[in-house]
Amino acid sequence: MNQGQQTNFMARAVFPSGCRRCAHALVYQLSCLVVAIAITPVLALADDAQTGERDSATIRENAFVQNAFVEGAGADDPKRRAESDAAGTRVSLPIDLEPIHRRGGVPQSLEILRLMEKQQRRVAERASKCTVSVKIGPAQGCGVIVSDTGFIITAAHVAMRPKLKAIVTLSDGRQVAATTLGMNREVDAGLIRIDPGQNGGKPWPHASLGTSDSLVPGMWCIAMGHPGGYDPSRGAVIRVGRMLEVRPEVIRTDCALIGGDSGGPLFNFAGELIAVHSRIGNDVADNLHVPIDHYDYSWDRMALGEAWGFLPNFKPTLGVSGNRSTKVAEIIAVKPGMAAEAGGMLAGDVVIKFGTKPITDFQSLVDAVADTMPGERVSVLVERGNTTVRLVIEIGRSG
Repeated sequence: MNQGQQTNFMARAVFPSGCRRCAHALVYQLSCLVVAIAITPVLALADDAQTGERDSATIRENAFVQNAFVEGAGADDPKRRAESDAAGTRVSLPIDLEPIHRRGGVPQSLEILRLMEKQQRRVAERASKCTVSVKIGPAQGCGVIVSDTGFIITAAHVAMRPKLKAIVTLSDGRQVAATTLGMNREVDAGLIRIDPGQNGGKPWPHASLGTSDSLVPGMWCIAMGHPGGYDPSRGAVIRVGRMLEVRPEVIRTDCALIGGDSGGPLFNFAGELIAVHSRIGNDVADNLHVPIDHYDYSWDRMALGEAWGFLPNFKPTLGVSGNRSTKVAEIIAVKPGMAAEAGGMLAGDVVIKFGTKPITDFQSLVDAVADTMPGERVSVLVERGNTTVRLVIEIGRSG
């Protein structure tokens, strides 16, 4: 294991299996109040240390964060490193919140709940500055800046494919240009970088990264995002919830997410980024997130612009068959009920262009489809007899 995989940000603990019978009424009341916390707007609060608070001395950064945050000219400059650290999201944690922060569970008093409300506001005030809206063509999602040099991590299906141009909207409404890098589609992890020279030489606000290998069910978390796109009258939307399931490849929470939240950040109560929103589960309060450690494992390949793999049951599919032995991409059959049929493709069509890629034979069409994402709309040119026809096909998915 590398240093990043071995780093723990929180002591491993066992989530209590249940609560006392006499606490049931209090649990219900506190749960209702937590819902109210989740919809409160971000307020700018002073981050002064109060009596009974201390920084988590055990916190260390993953190796890929150390490499990405400070690089190039001035990488060893203590001032620059201090500026980079100050731009992060980590906040001190009240001692009274440490048990519930590390092990999860239900707050046993109104005072603890009030401390949790204050803590989520402190985290959200910082986290909102590095939570961004990402737009690539007509598609919109979210991301989170994780380095002072402008690296953004997001979901692979938001980034779509390497070398695409993206428009990133910051918390103050400013828009900057960015370029997609690589993506590990097996877990839905993607990487984008803000194009250089757009911040006057200043470091970008960025998240402080935690680790996902010591998370346990029941832990509290804070979800951020711009559902439906950036809205200057609303700002980043904050949802507070708990982890329902923790697996190496995915984290499931009850933080409410909707369309457009994909790629947004999931923080713990110490302001550490622990996951990225991937997809909605059975309902808006049953959602899946990419554990942050996968960005460590995949960082080098993604930074080089590599893209690989598919999510289970999320393989892009066109729904056609063709002759692989000819020098043209002639469609032999169109499968009923699939993407090609819905887009108007017919047997006998010869595909000559798929998106921006020229198609020379059926294998090149297969490769082009594999480089898309389910739900993506692609312009397709086909020769139909003596006519060239333009189709717009929404890519399907299969297992």
